[in-house]
Amino acid sequence: MSTWSLVFFLLSLLSLSTCDAQKEVTIAELRLAFKQNRISSRQLVEFYLREIKKLNPILKGVLEVNPDALYEADRADSERAAKVPRSMVGLHGIPVLLKDTIGTKNKLNTTAGSFALLGSIVAREAGIVLRLRKAGAIILGKASLSEWSNFRSLSAPSGFSPRGGQGKNPYVLSATPCGSSSGPAISVAANMVTVSIGTETDGSILCPASFNSVVGIKPTVGLTSRAGVIPISPSLDTIGPICRTVSDAVYVLEAIVGFDSNDRDATTKAARYIPYGGYTQFLKAGGLKGKRIGIVRNPFFVFSNGSNLPQVFENHLKTLRYQGVILIDNLEIANLDTILNVTASGEAVATIAEFKIAINAYLKSLITSPVRSLAEIIAFNQKFGDLENIDKFGQEIFLAAEATNGIRELEKAAFANMARLTREGYEKIMEENGLDAVVSPGASISPVLAIGGFPAISVPAAYDNKGVPVGICFSGLKGYEPRLIEISYAFEQATNVRKVPTFLP
Repeated sequence: MSTWSLVFFLLSLLSLSTCDAQKEVTIAELRLAFKQNRISSRQLVEFYLREIKKLNPILKGVLEVNPDALYEADRADSERAAKVPRSMVGLHGIPVLLKDTIGTKNKLNTTAGSFALLGSIVAREAGIVLRLRKAGAIILGKASLSEWSNFRSLSAPSGFSPRGGQGKNPYVLSATPCGSSSGPAISVAANMVTVSIGTETDGSILCPASFNSVVGIKPTVGLTSRAGVIPISPSLDTIGPICRTVSDAVYVLEAIVGFDSNDRDATTKAARYIPYGGYTQFLKAGGLKGKRIGIVRNPFFVFSNGSNLPQVFENHLKTLRYQGVILIDNLEIANLDTILNVTASGEAVATIAEFKIAINAYLKSLITSPVRSLAEIIAFNQKFGDLENIDKFGQEIFLAAEATNGIRELEKAAFANMARLTREGYEKIMEENGLDAVVSPGASISPVLAIGGFPAISVPAAYDNKGVPVGICFSGLKGYEPRLIEISYAFEQATNVRKVPTFLP
């Protein structure tokens, strides 16, 4: 393929200007282009490396690129030429960015954005990375994030880390990119990569997906392995895709779900939810027909005065009705004020105690590491506080976690309270009303989903008066991914809201 032919092809697929009519390349389009020999994986990776070099100094969505990415691309091209069976399916030859908490056994670092883990070496690759490699994906690099997945300080801004700097929203540069999976969302939104992988404890996929006008899937806890991923809370953590379209996110989800012996308990319990035949079968244009979707007006549909969003979301509700949805309006989740207060619900108590146990175990598992415990991370931050603003925002969450002493009566009571609130709240309205999903703007429902381990999908839905994106979130009970995929895909196809980044100041 000539240089000009490549340029023409990419211009026809990838959004390189602010023209809404231009298409953004999807996995399906890339598969077809590979099959027709219109582009190679090497050419695609080279293109993305150029885009990263051009855009990342402003957006800071990518922490580092894989020095072996072109080698992996060449291998994918060779397998395709040799018609190796796996080269015809899955994510073969597709570049993927990983949030910098996801361990890779290569030349990339895994640091959670912190200098404290720079140079550490993982014992093995994360379970989802092994699945991505099995599917033929190319690991393009590590995406930036809110340092330590936003679990170090209450005052640190979303998208900031000492290693990566401050991530920027590609639609309105002064707006928050949200976090902690800010880099994966920024990078996909700005076309610096095809797809990415983020993590969520409470809102860390749904919120950046909403603010960066991309699709984020928060899977049922345990549906994807957390092994080899820098942890926050084993009870709440989950790993999911962030992409530009629902179909791309579902292709990635299908590749990364499943049992992992290194995350045995959680993945064993969740494996029963994986449907025979996978998830792509639920990408149906008519997926909204007959679905029962609940609306919790207060506080999720409360907007600021003068906002254009109330009318936008009312129009979306009309679209849902027109597409055959049965909307059950004005529902109330019991004790919602308590659930949304992480201290009152018990979420804060439970997660800080779990974090100390989990992070100490992770650090001890590393082959080499500058730090081996949470206490040593705290000491590192105190010692090098002036280096690259490491201690600019403090570390009060770390200090609170270090003061805990395992899962004792206080923590057990917190877990019991979260279970009760979930049972009497979200589960009750879902079951009593026979709901397939709850719909809500943005990611404000994330604490409700976090304490229950529930799945959700965020889809681009609106742009506010200043041009900042807002997503629409469809959530459900554990294992409801098939229903949520049908709903999200059909909504996306019916509305087609997403537009390319505007890079407004």
